[in-house]
Amino acid sequence: MTFRPRPQAAAKGAAMVALLGAVLLSPNPAAADALPKIGAALSQTSVSGLSSGAFMAGQLEIAHSDDIVGAGIVAGGPYACAETSAERLFPYWPTAVAQNAVKAAQGCMKTILGEPDPETLLARAKSLAEDGKIDPLSALAKHNVYLYSGDKDSTVSRPVVEATKRFYERAGVPQGNLSYVEGDGGHAFITEDGGAACGLSETPYVSDCDYDQARAILGWIYGPLKPASSEVTGEFVVFEQAEFTEPGEGFADEGVVYIPPSCREAPGCRVHVALHGCQQSRARVGGTFIEETGYAELADANHLIILFPQIASSAVNPQGCWDWWGYTDLDYLGKDAPQISALWKMVERLAEAPAKAPPEQE
Repeated sequence: MTFRPRPQAAAKGAAMVALLGAVLLSPNPAAADALPKIGAALSQTSVSGLSSGAFMAGQLEIAHSDDIVGAGIVAGGPYACAETSAERLFPYWPTAVAQNAVKAAQGCMKTILGEPDPETLLARAKSLAEDGKIDPLSALAKHNVYLYSGDKDSTVSRPVVEATKRFYERAGVPQGNLSYVEGDGGHAFITEDGGAACGLSETPYVSDCDYDQARAILGWIYGPLKPASSEVTGEFVVFEQAEFTEPGEGFADEGVVYIPPSCREAPGCRVHVALHGCQQSRARVGGTFIEETGYAELADANHLIILFPQIASSAVNPQGCWDWWGYTDLDYLGKDAPQISALWKMVERLAEAPAKAPPEQE
């Protein structure tokens, strides 16, 4: 199912496009498309996320650091933060995942159990790299990483985000490649003019604080960007995620990808994976995270494809969060982890060469 916005001459027409987008991007029983082959540049992939999406962004980035060039982490903690020593000694689900969940809440969002220790977490990452479960950490020396902590964020405390910065420094990301921003806002993705009032930490977790966070993230990762388009001209394609996942891995039935016209016309566009936070999926907030964060408008002018994968709520994951504490599998940090593997398969599909159209009959 595809939504193609068209240029409108009047505000009324633009409003109608927005309304149609909200309807067509909302979850519904209509058949979804297959994720298309676009010929994207795999080695120029990047990722960002809010909250649980930020934790997953770091996990995906570090697992595939050879092909990913940078990450935007909004209200997120360092890699492997929720993993407990007890889980590694006695890796039995669900006992271990319950221990990790406590650590996640009290040691990786709040600091009741103490602040995350970057040195310990870096040692864990090095061990996984030595075992071949993630790419060598040396690739991080070329990454550009953006970090953000909102002044009114009481969900993920500032010391946690500061610990994330220290982790990247120790992992080899140069100081000049790190952007750490403390700014307005609660626990939310920050925009210039989309979403709820600034400072709120509630649905849809997108806040208008007169700050273009999408531009800040993409500009930091890829360098100077061309101005955003005044209105989107590409396609929001709703695609079937089951092709890339297995039952129990936490994914919703459908995801969304935004494809600018230029990326249909010629290969080589870059993929940015934008990961929603807890309680921020299409099922929860409709198209807000997809349509109002500013990513699509920037994608049009800057040869970017924006992938918006979706997580579903379930008995083990009632808030619809990404798996950064092991609810899908205790092997949740490496390339073969259920959600990381599925996400990368989606990126690889976008990187496949598009099928050639058959020649026209004379």
